[in-house]
Amino acid sequence: MAQLKDEDLFWVYNEECNSIAIIVQHLWGNMLSRWTDFLTTDGEKEWRNRDLEFESVINTKDELMEKWNAGWQCMFDALDSLKPEDCEKTVYIRSEPHSVVDAINRQLAHVPYHIGQIVFIGKMAASNWIALTIPKGQSKAFNAAMTKKPTSKF
Repeated sequence: MAQLKDEDLFWVYNEECNSIAIIVQHLWGNMLSRWTDFLTTDGEKEWRNRDLEFESVINTKDELMEKWNAGWQCMFDALDSLKPEDCEKTVYIRSEPHSVVDAINRQLAHVPYHIGQIVFIGKMAASNWIALTIPKGQSKAFNAAMTKKPTSKF
């Protein structure tokens, strides 16, 4: 998102697609719902309005970043609070039972899916996209540089 102009965050390919802002809004709603009171309440909170997450509510990059950061903070706070014995517990998402590990894995599938969408849209919208990983055609040079680094021994 840092590579994009503010207006690019609200760009949509067509009316069936979501903007980066919409995807962030959805991730924010999902993360707050899933991770608030993670061990004690259903992950689909009554106060969540999922349908509204797909409407243009965010109007500025600052709002977008506030929601982005709030969603991640909620998730990390919940994960940081877990104790080993919590992994044996059952939590619910839309009244469906999940082990704590399964609920976490569910989020580890859902969130990266949407982050991939954000990157794809960003590549389409950016004027000079800088690769987030190894740039095209640079694998050999990257691997050569990596083999020159000292390795750690366990």
